[in-house]
Amino acid sequence: MPDNPNDILREPPRKRARIEIIPLIDVIFFLLATFVLFTISLNKSGGLAVALPAAETSKPRDDKGAVTITVTAQGTVAWDKRPVALDEFIALLKAWKQSSPDARVLINGDEKALFSQVRYVVDEVRKAGITRIHIETRLRSTDS
Repeated sequence: MPDNPNDILREPPRKRARIEIIPLIDVIFFLLATFVLFTISLNKSGGLAVALPAAETSKPRDDKGAVTITVTAQGTVAWDKRPVALDEFIALLKAWKQSSPDARVLINGDEKALFSQVRYVVDEVRKAGITRIHIETRLRSTDS
């Protein structure tokens, strides 16, 4: 029997609700890691954003050890997202060939760029002694 008769009439102490924060932190870190891995896996172009021409035989690109040269619809040339003048473009090509004997070039041309502008870029790349030239395209859907 309890020492104090009033102890029988008292309610048992209520448990306070607790928010468990450890599982919440685990979920947040899992989501963060998922988004980081997803953004790393995106195939980002090294050049300026242009509307690439479509081709049915397009293959995934391998940009390791390559420089991206962009030809915009207005005819400007960019070296890895940096617009350059034509004389600077030629100097960069020669320096690229000297620094990397197995140099590769990805031409990232807008579908509305004039063929003569792209031909000029290809011609200057060949004059610099670079023979590994790739034209970037997007995959054309088969239902059109």
